[in-house]
Amino acid sequence: MAEIVNLRQAKKQAARKAARAEADANAAKHGRTKAERDLEKARVEKAIRQLDGHLRDTD
Repeated sequence: MAEIVNLRQAKKQAARKAARAEADANAAKHGRTKAERDLEKARVEKAIRQLDGHLRDTD
């Protein structure tokens, strides 16, 4: 005997799977991981702190 399938749920599940696949493809093509973004942000902040540390006080 065949398994009973709720077509509405199956349709939504297929749509979610397609959307996830498209999002993964776009992320691989255009995006960076959160770790990469955090690392770059930390490097920029460190460079700014170092630059500010080398400034002379003109008071």
